[in-house]
Amino acid sequence: MQGISLLFVAAAVAGCLYQVAAALLVRRFAAAVPVVPAARPPVSVMKPLCGAEPDMAVNLASCLNQDYPAFQLVFGVADAADPALAEVAKLPSGTAEITTVVDPTTRGRNLKVGNLLNMWPQVRHDLVAIADSDVRVGPHYLDDVVAPFVDPQTGPKVGVVTCLYVGHPVGGVWGDLGALGVNHGFLPSALVARAIGRKDGCFGATMAVRREVLERAGGLGRLADVLADDWVLGDVVRQLGLGIELAARPVHIMVHEPDFAALLAHEIRWARTIAAVDRPSYQASVITQPVALAGLAVAVGWASPVALAALACACVCRLWAVRTEEKALGLPRAGLGLLAMREFLSFIVYVVASCGRTVIWRGRRFVVRRDGTLDLVEGSVP
Repeated sequence: MQGISLLFVAAAVAGCLYQVAAALLVRRFAAAVPVVPAARPPVSVMKPLCGAEPDMAVNLASCLNQDYPAFQLVFGVADAADPALAEVAKLPSGTAEITTVVDPTTRGRNLKVGNLLNMWPQVRHDLVAIADSDVRVGPHYLDDVVAPFVDPQTGPKVGVVTCLYVGHPVGGVWGDLGALGVNHGFLPSALVARAIGRKDGCFGATMAVRREVLERAGGLGRLADVLADDWVLGDVVRQLGLGIELAARPVHIMVHEPDFAALLAHEIRWARTIAAVDRPSYQASVITQPVALAGLAVAVGWASPVALAALACACVCRLWAVRTEEKALGLPRAGLGLLAMREFLSFIVYVVASCGRTVIWRGRRFVVRRDGTLDLVEGSVP
């Protein structure tokens, strides 16, 4: 048992090194100076909607308030009674071209992609951005998305431009925990992945692509039956020999989790999505949790001095990384109790997501296949 404990100690030490590297990369990313685009072609922004989320009108309005010459917003819902339509109606007219699509046609198992397919005939421009409804952006958003495409040196090699995102809680402790997972789990890990040469990350908060590239990749229909539509889009574009670039600045997502069950289901779905498309990398990501690893060393090693020292070091290192990331991203300081809850929850999600392939998404139960496609579980409500 002492030998196993020492293995956990070694893993925790590696996890501490990861935390230091991740925090420094977040600080560098936040301090980078955005590039001014060499040209500003017109853009169509697709916003699939389903239900009225907290502060949705503010989120949608932020896409209108762009310092950009020409762009189209395309909103889509599947139900004429969807309350999201009332939020769209609140948007000021005359600031941009707004198109709204109401179409109940079901196209594949991924309802978001089905919505996008229904919206596609109304998309007018050759540069298309797909963005989630909970995203809030600044007036520089479209400039940041367009800049990599129009770079004279590298632009022709760019297939997709995507955005990292910072989470902001909307009410309650569960939203707080969800936002902590985004800001100190997802965002740093995405930057570390790119730093070590993995440039396959494509994130649903914003995915921008040229029309002709999307059509060469098989169109949106290629994504209709997969859960990880963002990852698959990036993958098929890379198969064309094109790259995925990050926008210079992150967008902001509003994290609303009404209760613990909703938070847990959301995070397990997200984690199992990642595990489905790249299980070895997902299993290796345990290294990002040094506190949990050191805690296991303590438990297995009967609280040996080495294991206790590793746990103390892991806690200090993790707290330093979180505080560094908070400062870099302009976030308020999270309380120690909340951070401890987040560490425990992250490990529980990791373990649960490693042990199954079933996810719950918008009230329906699916099994995620190894290729990321979805099978509706018999008896689920369609």
